[in-house]
Amino acid sequence: MRSTGDYYLASDIMQESFTRYLERYGKNSESAALLYTIGRNLIYDNARKQKRNARLQSDPDNPIDDSEHYLMVREQYRQVLSAMQTLKTDERDILALTVSSQLSYREISSIVGISESNVKVKVHRARAKLRQFIQAGE
Repeated sequence: MRSTGDYYLASDIMQESFTRYLERYGKNSESAALLYTIGRNLIYDNARKQKRNARLQSDPDNPIDDSEHYLMVREQYRQVLSAMQTLKTDERDILALTVSSQLSYREISSIVGISESNVKVKVHRARAKLRQFIQAGE
């Protein structure tokens, strides 16, 4: 969801990732790194297709509820997604893995192919950039 910004596309990519993983490696294999890599590649494939087709993307906004709380949460979510888009792709991927998975820095480093200390540095810098972007928007 953080990478695509579209709930339905993210759901499709997640489903396709699991399907490809199970078809290729079966139920006996458990590798979060491999599953993540398949998903990331599907996101890249989708981005290439969108570029190639040069379609205009429609606004993914849902009808707005009257609830003030809903609006506030939705606005904060948009700010975070917008801030995430300002990050470099590798920073965004590493931060998403850190926040949304239960993977250790060592496991993340093996997924993305960099050292564990470099993962920590990139996470720290990405968080600092997000903080600056969100505070500038307030």
